[in-house]
Amino acid sequence: MNIVISDAIKYIGVDDTTIDLFESQYIVPEGVSYNSYLILDERVALMDTVDKRGMEDWEQKLLAALNGRSVDYLIMQHLEPDHSGSIARLMELFPNVTLVGNAKTFQMLPQFFEHIDLTNTLTVKENDTLSLGSHTLQFIMAPMVHWPEVMVTYEQSEKVLFTADGFGKFGALSLTEGVDWACEARRYYFNIVGKYGGPVQTLLKKASALDIQTICPLHGPILSENLAYYFDLYNTWSSYTPENQGVLIAYASIHGNTAAAAERLGEMLRNKGVEKVVVSDLAREDMAEVIEDAFRYDRMILCAASYDAGVFPPMQDFLQHLQTKAYQNRKVGILENGSWAPSAGRTIKAALETMKGIEIVEPIVTIKSTMKESDLPAIEALSDAFVS
Repeated sequence: MNIVISDAIKYIGVDDTTIDLFESQYIVPEGVSYNSYLILDERVALMDTVDKRGMEDWEQKLLAALNGRSVDYLIMQHLEPDHSGSIARLMELFPNVTLVGNAKTFQMLPQFFEHIDLTNTLTVKENDTLSLGSHTLQFIMAPMVHWPEVMVTYEQSEKVLFTADGFGKFGALSLTEGVDWACEARRYYFNIVGKYGGPVQTLLKKASALDIQTICPLHGPILSENLAYYFDLYNTWSSYTPENQGVLIAYASIHGNTAAAAERLGEMLRNKGVEKVVVSDLAREDMAEVIEDAFRYDRMILCAASYDAGVFPPMQDFLQHLQTKAYQNRKVGILENGSWAPSAGRTIKAALETMKGIEIVEPIVTIKSTMKESDLPAIEALSDAFVS
């Protein structure tokens, strides 16, 4: 597919449609793109490289776009291997290239490339600029969005913000053209960047002072229309504010009995007119999808079987993910199952109490082995507490 940014700014990224797991943990059925950009002026600047998986295709695109010219500057916005993986090859192609990064970039770079030649380097700091001729790059530090060396770059003449992993999404561009941006951008954000809402808020404040016409991320499509929509979503996500009203019911069931209670609870909520009810099986569904929904909606109910005096491991895994990603500011209910010594409820509650701004609905609903008619009043009462 032909991606046009401008006469001077060229897209030379590549699609990876054969990868099964991004970062060896996130399912990407439609692949992912590794974005790289070339700015052609009196001097030539390359905005990041790509993962080794796409290096051959990227090299061909790079050389074709250069049409015999050399790369003068490599702007290293983020050193994660899916963006820095082709740096060594670039330096083989253009030995005189100047590597541009911040102090943390050059501290970390030898960790990835033991014998890298650092003869030609340019260290930049907040709001430093680099003139390429008619294009001027302004560097803006974005530490912990989502690595400590991250920076973004604003091209002043064409008003383009190169955002590193910010505003990125899963999905190869060739497979997702015209597909809703928010769904896979949301899953990407909460699972990869989500812990670092504070640093994202800081970056958004810096970006608000710029006249931005185009956003060029390192994954996903170039954004050039209705940019307020994307900034508003990022502000919502990074402030840990629920995006939509609704209830996520996440369950971990061993033999299907806890699942039956979760499904019944979901049916009760729908019958009471709750705006959106999502019921997810933690043992079988994509954990990243469930994490996305946990952050998307304003309410959540956790249903789990007791296990080894604790909680069934899929729920324990889910709780750990929530803690790691700084889940907060939500209303949460608990339904536990236990045949002789129910322990899931107290285990879940203890984990939730480590999280900020969580309102735990009391009491915990307990069923023993299977849901019975005598359990329905307590489950009904729990559903009542989640009707907004």
